[in-house]
Amino acid sequence: MRGSWRLGRLFGIDIGIDYSWLIIFGLVTWSLAAGYFPEQYERWPAWLYWFVGLLTSLAFFGSVLAHELSHSLIAKARGGEVRNITLFIFGGVASMVEEPDSPGSEFLMAFAGPLSSFVLAAVFGMLRLAFGGLNEPLAALLRYLAYANAAVGVFNLVPGFPLDGGRLLRAILWVATDSLKRATQWASYAGQGVAFLLIFVGIWWSLQGRLFDGLWLVFIGWFLNNAARASYRQLLIRDILGQVEAREVMTTDYGKVEPSISIQQLVDEHLLGSDRHAFLVVIDNQLRGLICLHDVRGVPRDEWGQTTVGQAMTALDQLATVAPGDGADQALSALGSRDVGQLPVVEGDTLVGLLRRSDLLRHLEFSTRIPERRR
Repeated sequence: MRGSWRLGRLFGIDIGIDYSWLIIFGLVTWSLAAGYFPEQYERWPAWLYWFVGLLTSLAFFGSVLAHELSHSLIAKARGGEVRNITLFIFGGVASMVEEPDSPGSEFLMAFAGPLSSFVLAAVFGMLRLAFGGLNEPLAALLRYLAYANAAVGVFNLVPGFPLDGGRLLRAILWVATDSLKRATQWASYAGQGVAFLLIFVGIWWSLQGRLFDGLWLVFIGWFLNNAARASYRQLLIRDILGQVEAREVMTTDYGKVEPSISIQQLVDEHLLGSDRHAFLVVIDNQLRGLICLHDVRGVPRDEWGQTTVGQAMTALDQLATVAPGDGADQALSALGSRDVGQLPVVEGDTLVGLLRRSDLLRHLEFSTRIPERRR
């Protein structure tokens, strides 16, 4: 979860906050405390507007987290792997390691999000009816959360990929065409169409004097257009890599050391003067582990001479590896799920090569299957 703060884990899923989330959290809190609540409730003291605004903003983003959790839990129940959930400026995103394995899984995962938002809207609405009469600020908070969750549910049903509605559309197209690639392409086009519509409406609003709302809508449209195009391109990448095996893209030019040498020797004889950041630890070509700069930094400087590579390395049973015959797309998934930069390629326990992110990128760079960028 680079570029974000890790909050913890829920249901085995890492939860984080991207730095950009602070912007939208501040804007939502400010708009509630300085605009929405003062317009609706004129007699509150100033501090109460900010207090209720802050609580409402926190509860709203808790609802966004629940929305993303619903996607993730369905994905895990269907055998998928969820890397993490991150809250950012546009709400939240659940990072899946791989695409859904069937239209049915895609449909259920996509529909779970809006459904959770509608359920939350109903729960907050019923709580307002039950307890709103006891306290006006509480009623205001619950009323806003009911409407906001309903709005999130409706917006996410818009058929613009990669919104939930766009994923529902892709599931339907997947059934109709029997092709995930073609379904993603058409759903991506729909997403770009929705994005341009949002941009047009945003510009119109800006010209009509609703400058902030208009610019925000333009920003959302711009983001959705980029996300739609990137999602289709990512699928093309996996399609290309799925046609080659790890042995075809791995390198045999890798650094290797024995576990018996000291960290000081590793630094002096291998790391200094080299652009390598990781070395495979081997004995008679049998892989024993991997040591990288992160492992070295974990050893106090004054202990480098007494600590061996074998003591500081990441052992084989903790490493993700691939076999020579595995698809390169499987390697890409393993790199992503473990958030590492390289994978040892082993046959049994015999080391045959190293597959790095740069090897996959080089293969993609020379592939004619992905259109070149316009210069």
